[in-house]
Amino acid sequence: MTGRFEPGLELVFTIDVNIDDPVHVGRGTGEVLSFTPIRGGTVQGPRLHGKVLPGGGDWGVDRSGTSRLEARYLLQADDGATIDILNRGYFRTAPDVASRLQRGDHVDVSLNGTRRYSAPWSLTRFPGRFLCVDHAAISAAV
Repeated sequence: MTGRFEPGLELVFTIDVNIDDPVHVGRGTGEVLSFTPIRGGTVQGPRLHGKVLPGGGDWGVDRSGTSRLEARYLLQADDGATIDILNRGYFRTAPDVASRLQRGDHVDVSLNGTRRYSAPWSLTRFPGRFLCVDHAAISAAV
C-alpha cells in the first residue's frame, strides 16, 4: 500500500426541500407517527445541480423528544440522471427547539444518519464515491 488516505470534508451539494404540512398518523402512548410530503425543491453545489421531484416524503416517529426519520425522494440532475435518495437517521430536539419550530422559527439541527444514492453511473458519477455528513436547517412552511 502506498501512501496514507487522509479523509477530508468538502461541500458536494445543498438540497433545499419544500414540504407540505405533516400528516399525523397516530401511534401508541408517548409516540407520534407522521408523514411529511415533499413538494419539490432545488439541488445546487459544486458537484451537482438539479431539482427535487415532487412526490417523496419523510416518515417520522417521535418518542420523548427523539425522532427517527426515514425520507425517500427523487432528484433530477441537470445532466438528465434521476437519483433515488434514501435518508435514515435520528435527531433529538430540546423542548425550546420544538417550541421554536412550532412558532415557525428557523432552526439549525444536526441529524445523525445515513444517506443512500442510486443513479445511473454513466450520467451522475458521484453517488457511490462519497460518505455524506448531513446538516439540516428547518423552517416552518409559510
